[in-house]
Amino acid sequence: MSTLGIEWIAFLSIWAFAAMGYDKRQAKRKKSRVSEKSLWLLAIFGGGIGAYFGMQVFRHKTLHTSFRVGFLMLALIDAVLILYLAGLKMPALPQLF
Repeated sequence: MSTLGIEWIAFLSIWAFAAMGYDKRQAKRKKSRVSEKSLWLLAIFGGGIGAYFGMQVFRHKTLHTSFRVGFLMLALIDAVLILYLAGLKMPALPQLF
């Protein structure tokens, strides 16, 4: 079990969720925004779950297909990684590792 990996994903997910909320608030106020590159980097490096849920909760970037599909895929990858790090045995993985 790798708690550090799970903690990393949790930390970046919270950060990505907050960044989505902040960016949405800034968009409504027509002020300085969080760059799309920053949102993607947070999601790619482990914050996919938070980015996806932030997108849904704040209804932000939902019209961008790349965000809808990309954040969902990254969230699924992060969820599978959490399950793997938590020690869950997955039927298809024993052959690979």
